[in-house]
Amino acid sequence: MKALLVDDHALFSEGLALLMAQAFDGVTCLQAGTLAQALQVGAAHPDLGLILFDLGLPDSQGLSGVRRLREALPGPALVVLSADDAARTVLDSLDAGAAGFIPKSAQPGLMREALGRVLDGQIYLPQALLGKPEPGAADLSERQLEVLRLLIAGHSNKHICRELDLSESTVKTHLTALFRKLDVHTRTQAVIKAASLGLRMTR
Repeated sequence: MKALLVDDHALFSEGLALLMAQAFDGVTCLQAGTLAQALQVGAAHPDLGLILFDLGLPDSQGLSGVRRLREALPGPALVVLSADDAARTVLDSLDAGAAGFIPKSAQPGLMREALGRVLDGQIYLPQALLGKPEPGAADLSERQLEVLRLLIAGHSNKHICRELDLSESTVKTHLTALFRKLDVHTRTQAVIKAASLGLRMTR
């Protein structure tokens, strides 16, 4: 897998890239220090599988960068890395299209575990946001799971339509059904519920 680390703090970026190279086989870690560089790298690597994105970049403060990356690079899963792990920041990141959130303040062992989950296609969110793990997965059909995986990876309804070769009305029908089964009302709530159930962004 190719992973893109977008962070303007060279020491943190190099350390995280080294950790990923040593701890996870088969991962190629690309780096960018600005949003503009990230867009260039993404365009040059259409097989990119994961983006780890810092919210505090010199040319993109806050969540606008998440939205711009999601629009320009809808394929890779995007996970926010931030020193600000307040619940509101995490929820706003999910609203903007992130598929997970890893606090920069995490201890090395927890950081490695979080990265491992994300690289394995799982969703990682701070435990304080999840509460107690819920037993078992919801009773979703295979097609509903496919729609959910794309949704929680940050894809728009139009992208889900193209990816699964479905009409927009069919996608909306699947979303309505899976939201009801998950007992949620928004995409952000669906990401949190999926994380608590142990569902994956990928098969």
